[in-house]
Amino acid sequence: MSETFQTWWQALSDWAAGTTITWVDLMVSGIILVVVIALAFVFSRLLSRLLLRAARFSAGDLDDTIISALRGPVTVLIILAGAYVAITVPLTLSNAVQDAVNRAAALAAIFTGAYLINSVGSAVLLWLEEHLENNDVSSAGGWALPLARRGMLIVVIAMAAMISLDVLGVNISPLIAGLGLGGLAVALALQPTLSNLFAGTYVITEGVVSEGDYVEMENGVTGYVVDVNWRSTRLRTWGNNLVVIPNSRFAETIITNYSKPNEHVNVYLTCGVAYESDLRQVEAVSMEVMRQVERDHPGVVKDYGVYFGYDTFGESNVDFWLFMQSSSRLDSFEVRTELIKQLHARLIDEGITINYPVRALRFPDGWTPDGQMPGGGQASRRTARPRPEPQPQAHLPDDAPGGAGDGPDI
Repeated sequence: MSETFQTWWQALSDWAAGTTITWVDLMVSGIILVVVIALAFVFSRLLSRLLLRAARFSAGDLDDTIISALRGPVTVLIILAGAYVAITVPLTLSNAVQDAVNRAAALAAIFTGAYLINSVGSAVLLWLEEHLENNDVSSAGGWALPLARRGMLIVVIAMAAMISLDVLGVNISPLIAGLGLGGLAVALALQPTLSNLFAGTYVITEGVVSEGDYVEMENGVTGYVVDVNWRSTRLRTWGNNLVVIPNSRFAETIITNYSKPNEHVNVYLTCGVAYESDLRQVEAVSMEVMRQVERDHPGVVKDYGVYFGYDTFGESNVDFWLFMQSSSRLDSFEVRTELIKQLHARLIDEGITINYPVRALRFPDGWTPDGQMPGGGQASRRTARPRPEPQPQAHLPDDAPGGAGDGPDI
């Protein structure tokens, strides 16, 4: 690279020694440069403001953000283009000097383009972060979007530097190959970290959870979402304990979010009354209890309404259900408690029975549970027959078969 600069400097010295530029050429070059600077000032102060005013008639404000981000890079680009024209058009340059000017202009254009890309990209990401915050998705821009802005700046600078080296005549093929191998080694070494990073980006951009949501995971872990960062998601359980879950696992599990699509939670209560009860009276009492809770408790969603229905013929009771909606999960516990207390008290006042589990025992005809016959007689019981005692064997004559005299003759 030092040889390249020495070549340019030598060519510039030779051109300055043998140039035939007159003061008229210098005056024309200066006029062009002044006009270009004036145009840049007009664009920066007037035209950009006119464009911003015109953009305000649109529905969104993204175009305003982009126009504001373009003002600085475009102003610099106008000045550089005017300087290039002021040098190359009125002045007579040698081939070597023209080549040096062209390369300098190429470098200026490269870095101006990098400035333009980074300015617009950062502005769009910042607008997205503010838009998500205004829509109550504050965790979405907490770390992912600032990290994306920094990453974009690094990538743009690296690309501009490599292109600039190529323009200067430096062979960047070995550098690209080395960066590729190094990037592969870093990616393999940071595979778990990168997995959590991309999974966290997915979780945030999808809007699955946000800070303050109450969620339940497939493995039974439940709690409120405290934070979602680039590596993990943190839950606070009912026991006031902190559970840290890697984003790679959090993104793959099945999640039930009790706070989405809104915080309202349905309260579903089941009960049962004895078969001898008047079911119309039971329905009327239950509806009165639900309307009373709806009027008195501030956590009930009054526009949702209250609902009652019989479910099934149970083993001991006729089962029914009560249904209403609370404004939040915490309110649902209070609403359920009030329903149980008031319904239990009203059923007792009305003389309506909630049976304990009942079993019916059926005996054969003529039998009772206490073993008595109908009419007070004692039921006959089957007694085991005594086992007969072994009898002694009778005395046999000696000459009888099997007797003492039976045997071979001697």
